[in-house]
Amino acid sequence: MEVQLTADQKAFARQAISTGRLRREEEAVQEALDLWEARERARAEILAAVDMAELKRGEGRIITQQSMRDLASDVKQKGRARLAAEQPAAS
Repeated sequence: MEVQLTADQKAFARQAISTGRLRREEEAVQEALDLWEARERARAEILAAVDMAELKRGEGRIITQQSMRDLASDVKQKGRARLAAEQPAAS
């Protein structure tokens, strides 16, 4: 994979290299990806915790295959009823 850094990013990486913080520009990219991965994992954990809190407060719904079937059936039933109500009355 080839990554193109902006001029500012290259300067930032070169500064880190000149001060001994990094040895190569690739290390800057690797560190950025590591930080991004850590941030995304933390984000996923926070979202999961929020979902759990909502479930515990009774605000959420656990999704199962059966609950999805029930939901689909309910949507179909309501849709059919709405369509029937919108049909012009037969003379």
